[in-house]
Amino acid sequence: MDISIDHDKCIGAGQCALIAPEVFDQRVEDGLSVLLVQDPGADQYEAVREAAEMCPLGAISTAGAARPRD
Repeated sequence: MDISIDHDKCIGAGQCALIAPEVFDQRVEDGLSVLLVQDPGADQYEAVREAAEMCPLGAISTAGAARPRD
């Protein structure tokens, strides 16, 4: 899974760090989101997707690792 953060959009709301703390954190100096893990394991995919969906300004994007079909 490829994850990217658009720091021009990020406002430091912190939803990503709350939803997926193993993958995201916030910089101390300005609160903007940072990736802790560039390529998270499959067990983190759902949390990363949720974090991207919950970002109020859509600053997080993901690609790859399609959702399993039901």
